[in-house]
Amino acid sequence: MKGRLELAVFAAGGVTRHPLPAEGKVILGRAEETDIRIDDGSVSRRHALIHIGPPLRIEDLGSANGTTVRREKGAGGTVRLLDTRVEPGKLVEFGVGDAINLGSTILVVRKLEDEEPEVRGEGSPSSYVIRDEAMKRLYALAERVAEGPISVLLLGETGVGKEVLAETIHRKSPRASGPFLRLNCAALSESLLESELFGHEKGAFTNAVRSKPGLFETAEKGTVFLDEVGELPLGIQVKLLRVLEDRQVMRVGGLAPRPIDVRFVSATNRDLAFEVQKGTFRQDLYFRLNGIALSIPPLRERRSEIEPLARTFAARAAASIGRSPLEITREALAAMTSYEWPGNVRELRNAIERAVVLCEGAIRPEDLVLEGRVQGTASSPRNVPLTGTVPLTPMDPSLSPFSIAADDATSQLRGSVVDTASLGSLREELGSLERQRMIDALEKCAGNQTAAAAMLGMPRRTFVSKLSAYNIPRPRKKG
Repeated sequence: MKGRLELAVFAAGGVTRHPLPAEGKVILGRAEETDIRIDDGSVSRRHALIHIGPPLRIEDLGSANGTTVRREKGAGGTVRLLDTRVEPGKLVEFGVGDAINLGSTILVVRKLEDEEPEVRGEGSPSSYVIRDEAMKRLYALAERVAEGPISVLLLGETGVGKEVLAETIHRKSPRASGPFLRLNCAALSESLLESELFGHEKGAFTNAVRSKPGLFETAEKGTVFLDEVGELPLGIQVKLLRVLEDRQVMRVGGLAPRPIDVRFVSATNRDLAFEVQKGTFRQDLYFRLNGIALSIPPLRERRSEIEPLARTFAARAAASIGRSPLEITREALAAMTSYEWPGNVRELRNAIERAVVLCEGAIRPEDLVLEGRVQGTASSPRNVPLTGTVPLTPMDPSLSPFSIAADDATSQLRGSVVDTASLGSLREELGSLERQRMIDALEKCAGNQTAAAAMLGMPRRTFVSKLSAYNIPRPRKKG
């Protein structure tokens, strides 16, 4: 809806977006009961209150670290930023695009246009930048895969653009006129996930006052995108396997299954074959989801796309907060090209959006907050995939997975074969690197586990479980 607003929250190296109501008040803080929860140690439990007008106004609620509004002021052809501290209990007017500091966290209100839906991936598929030759081959291959009904598994590090590729497959398929259902498997509890996926009958549980179709039913004749599928609880994995095999769903409290006609596209940044070995992911479900696997290379392996992506994100971000188009200096482009981008396209977009909010006139290296990790010095490994498609035991040939790598010059489907000894050493090396990255993130976030997980682009539940797996002491909560 044109004119609607959202609040972008920049914290712990990441950004979250929250749609704002048309009018009313929104409480911001670290406490669970706030309207928008900001899990950052510099933010008070009840930090500030936004009054949604017009005009937009903000009120500090007696926070420990204060609230500041940063406005852009122009005079004589120059642009400068002016900070205004918000006194507790007083209202300070601000506008779309003004930066608000709650402690060390930055907020900015931006407009949601008609062409920019509230649910987004790393970019709009219709305008997604594809310049790298390997990516061109990958997308050409995805269009061929889209024509058939086979299940697709998308592999790649967090933030590489798996959702964008999934939507491209949907738009290029015979199901393009049907719904495209995005589902983050890590975002819901097991009980809620079951009810949402499969639906429920009236009286199936407390407060089930009427029957409700599940999300799988609502996606009829369309595509279901299961993001972070590696996070599915084992109980839900069993039920999902039955859906894939029978193409039927059983509502919670139901007596008879209901047929569905949907296509499944899944995505993960985890090594599902390794999860199968650990017993946390079902082998039969793995092979059902992995009809064909497409591996998306990380941004550091397709550096030719960094500049055009940065310019695209900068133009969109500036337009959304009412700023004129911004120049990106050559020094900033050089810094971005040299940086390893452990968070990939998502991290690039977040860095650019933050820079657009904070910069004066042009985006410079100091506006990007890249933490000095440039090519050759990054803590994340280069050319080491975080996922794989490794058959564990002989299976029914009809279920054998295919792995399609982006750099496969012959563009042919090929089975994955990996030497088990080299695979073991690779996992040990990767585990050691990941452990150190987690420790570094915790140090940078003052022990805040949620913020550290967000910095790494990792679901919090996965982050916490890996703390135990890597024997990393869990930080104590500060009172």
